[in-house]
Amino acid sequence: MQTDPYTTALWLYFILVFGIVLVPGMDMFFVLANALARGRRAGLAATAGIMLGGACHTLFGMAFVTGLSRLLPAISSTMMVAGSLYMMWIGYTLVRSSITVAAVGPAQVRSDAAIFTQGLLTCILNPKAWLFVLAVFPQFMKPEYGPIWAQALAMGAITVIVQMVVYGGLGLAATTGRDALTGSPAATIWIGRGAGALLIAVGVYALAQALNGA
Repeated sequence: MQTDPYTTALWLYFILVFGIVLVPGMDMFFVLANALARGRRAGLAATAGIMLGGACHTLFGMAFVTGLSRLLPAISSTMMVAGSLYMMWIGYTLVRSSITVAAVGPAQVRSDAAIFTQGLLTCILNPKAWLFVLAVFPQFMKPEYGPIWAQALAMGAITVIVQMVVYGGLGLAATTGRDALTGSPAATIWIGRGAGALLIAVGVYALAQALNGA
């Protein structure tokens, strides 16, 4: 039974995003710090801000892919190859890394609105997130899959749902989530390396697709 290419692409994107979001980083620490400072409500406010930031990244990715497919079709395949290689490079660095979390202390006490805004800015101003969008979105968002806006909606929904489950879960867990991260260095190391392996695998797949379509 042959699998629909678009369905396969969405599953690959989900697996990739889930792996990346699980890697301890700035967004995760922000949620935990605020949950420790003011409890679950603050952790969820931080998560909501980060989710909106993820939606903004999706809008940017949609505009970028639309520009590639309509305005600069001649370099579209080149960008796909470059993006695939970049994904593989990120994966390689993660596989070689040893990500551990020494400590996550409470953040400064702020209002829910201030936490939400800072979470949004923390996500939006993360340069690695923009590079990730530039490298990944052209691999999964293609004109032959249908309207670009509909694909962006699906990918954006996947992104914010994964953020909600992972970061929201940590925000609700607060101290338990912090202790799990700081008390299990081997787990965080293997989460990072597992995400790296996923990036390499998806990068190889995307490169093969780009070269076959060239």
